[in-house]
Amino acid sequence: MEIKKSAVAGTLESSDAQVTIEPSTNGLELTIQSSVMNQYGRQIQKVVLETLENLQVKDAAVIVIDKGALECTLKARVECAVFRSGDASHKNVSWEVL
Repeated sequence: MEIKKSAVAGTLESSDAQVTIEPSTNGLELTIQSSVMNQYGRQIQKVVLETLENLQVKDAAVIVIDKGALECTLKARVECAVFRSGDASHKNVSWEVL
């Protein structure tokens, strides 16, 4: 999926994550800030990159501010930000891929 514009999903509340995605021409650029970075930083990175790969995002600048979100929440926030940035709707999303 092509990232067409900047988009944000999520909040900065406890147990949530805020994901910001912007167009880029330098491949995937991932920045993660997390209150649990020492314990779960690698897993957060893995979930974000796998979700972007499943959505076929190749060029994007992604900023994740994690406040202890579960993996399912993190994945949902990434998906939502990608869909918002690509002007996707329920009519043109391939749910089988997810």
